[in-house]
Amino acid sequence: MDEGLIKRLIATIKCGICGQLYEGGNVRVLGHRDDLWFLSVFCSACRSQGLVAAVIKEGQLPQFITDLTEAEQAKFRELEPVDTDELLDIHKFLRDFDGDFAQLFSQE
Repeated sequence: MDEGLIKRLIATIKCGICGQLYEGGNVRVLGHRDDLWFLSVFCSACRSQGLVAAVIKEGQLPQFITDLTEAEQAKFRELEPVDTDELLDIHKFLRDFDGDFAQLFSQE
């Protein structure tokens, strides 16, 4: 199956976070084996990124696999996008973080 067709198919799918359609230019094919395709998607509306695993067979609609529940999808759909300051804060935190999660979560 043609990668261009796969991108056009994915561009008919709505973002799981904000509900906007993905743009074909924001869909990247990572690879496939037989009918199983792996794609990276980016939503220009809410700026979320995702990984899509889809079983795509000619003459059939794609089947999407996610580990998020409907409630989790609804929760994330309502959140504001991460802003630049938040991204810098987590970068600074991770730069100095020693990996000790037990100590991190025991702090009150």
